[in-house]
Amino acid sequence: MSFKNKVVIVTGAAIGIGKAIAKEYAANGAKVIGADLDESNGKRVVEEIAQQEGEAYFLKTDVRKETDVISLINQTKSEAGRIDILINNAGVSEFKSPYELTIEEWDDVLNTNLRSIFLCSREAAKHIRENEKGGAIINIASTRASMSEPNSEAYAASKGGIVSITHALAASFTTDKITVNAISPGWIETGNYENLREIDHEQHLSKRVGRPEDIASACLYLTDEKNDFVTGVNLVIDGGMTRKMIYEH
Repeated sequence: MSFKNKVVIVTGAAIGIGKAIAKEYAANGAKVIGADLDESNGKRVVEEIAQQEGEAYFLKTDVRKETDVISLINQTKSEAGRIDILINNAGVSEFKSPYELTIEEWDDVLNTNLRSIFLCSREAAKHIRENEKGGAIINIASTRASMSEPNSEAYAASKGGIVSITHALAASFTTDKITVNAISPGWIETGNYENLREIDHEQHLSKRVGRPEDIASACLYLTDEKNDFVTGVNLVIDGGMTRKMIYEH
């Protein structure tokens, strides 16, 4: 797939899945704007992309803040001339007993993971709709939107909200030719993949744990302008774990 002349914003681009997404778009010809609070790692990603002859820029952004989001979008439009694709990837987690989770911690997770998607999508769509062929928005949710471990209330609520706001935005932006889809990753190893155990891989129907590149590839598919018939969906990428029937013998 070629994304030449496309401008792509990736939030949470400094590490992990966001980093892989930014590098994948750049490798396929896009001009990438990486947004993150982590300035050190964010700039390092830009340097790595430049070394591979890609084009990328970093803008320090707190996606919880409306003023920062507006600045990110306006700077991108001013410097790049257009916005074609937005990847809402920024997110945090707080796994703590609901008896101990503070309202400040709850608000931080919801504001970072969910509020930011509304803010970024609203502001980016104002410019994406100016394009002749519109554009695309991807929201990174999680399989935790539909299944849980104990002590994950804030994270689960935020990811469930992401799935819901995705189809709502898809409906609202349809007349502007903007597709909106979600991706729900399962276990995506962002650390040392070689340290994983055989049992970690075997519990997946795919027989392996996921990599950040698996999510990046899906982003390319969902934002390719040839695939504009796909909108409002939540694509689960988890090696089959949420479809695996598990019994204790």
